[in-house]
Amino acid sequence: MQIDLLEDTWEREVPHEQFAYLRRHAPVHWHEVPGDTGFWAVTRYQDVKAVSRDAHTWSTELGTAFIRTQTPEFIALASLTLLNMDPPKQTRYRKLVSAGFTPRMIAQLKGKIQRRAEKIADVVLDKGGEVEFVGDVAQYLPLQMICDLVGVPEQDHAKIFDWSNRMVGFQDADFRTTPEDGEIASAEAFAYCDELVEERRRHPCDDILTALVQAEVDGDRLTRDEIGMFFVILFVAGNETTRNLIAHAMNALITHPDSYRDLVAGIDDEELWRTATEEFLRWGSSIHNFRRTATKDTELHGQPIAAGEKVVTFYASANHDEDVFTDPHVLDIRRSPNDHVTFGGGGPHFCLGAGLARMQIRCMIRELLRRFPGAEHAGPVRRMRSDFINGIKHMPVRFSVRG
Repeated sequence: MQIDLLEDTWEREVPHEQFAYLRRHAPVHWHEVPGDTGFWAVTRYQDVKAVSRDAHTWSTELGTAFIRTQTPEFIALASLTLLNMDPPKQTRYRKLVSAGFTPRMIAQLKGKIQRRAEKIADVVLDKGGEVEFVGDVAQYLPLQMICDLVGVPEQDHAKIFDWSNRMVGFQDADFRTTPEDGEIASAEAFAYCDELVEERRRHPCDDILTALVQAEVDGDRLTRDEIGMFFVILFVAGNETTRNLIAHAMNALITHPDSYRDLVAGIDDEELWRTATEEFLRWGSSIHNFRRTATKDTELHGQPIAAGEKVVTFYASANHDEDVFTDPHVLDIRRSPNDHVTFGGGGPHFCLGAGLARMQIRCMIRELLRRFPGAEHAGPVRRMRSDFINGIKHMPVRFSVRG
């Protein structure tokens, strides 16, 4: 079988057939990359978790979390973000930024998430149920909530959305960006954050940016650059990923109408909605992969790996590993247990915003199903061309309006 796990493949489909072959025959597979160094593709669940939890052997700081080799300038900038740090630097940084993600801070957002989800669902109803789901529904709640979390004024939300798309969309022609434009967008977002930080120093608010400005652990505080880069990565991680998770959840329900009907019938069943949300997360992993670099000569699953070689863990493959999930290609909204790796395979890079993402997916999908007993595609679903973001960029949907 020809194995191709780069961006053109992902634009067409999630390569489940390739992953199944690799899990059976080559769980640690060398993958060439035209014009660049290749990488080891890690596809089995247990191996993905093992790499995720061993930052001593598998580093993100040595070469970023992305498959492609980046410029030294980009690596230097990326090393200021949580995504591209190793312990102990990452441990110190995570302790400081965790001040903005305490259960109290997230709980404060629950009512706001619910109200915003209700308003978005009402707009869909006002449109007669026919929408372009990504642009009319999925993009709004994550964008609004991250902006609320940070304290970005409503009139600046469009700027955040634009910067976020430009930073991650350079592999997709529809976003019309280049890697250089992504760096410009990052710089623009950084400068904007600088202004907000100065405002919070003068006038503290009850938001995550104030918490970051004031955060202190054993006398240590975040620097200006660290706050700025966290701001940048927060909008990519919190906006792009959750937007796509919401779109994938709805796409899954449209293609599995029995599950859609079961959730409509159990609209107030909290346990059903908890397990369904976890299954949406397993089914539509928002990030394809996460790259590390071997810090020393070692081996994985019996495969020798040299120091400096790239190792890439594939979450969609791990989430469909037959050795862990019964009938992994079946959408089971009652699946339990469901120890998926959509938020990372554990270890230092487990997603800080996992609780917030879960809450948004559940609220948004639930509010739509309260109003609409069914849904269907009203046109072709188009996927994002990216070997990092598992994105749906266009999904026309026609909801059934109650008579």
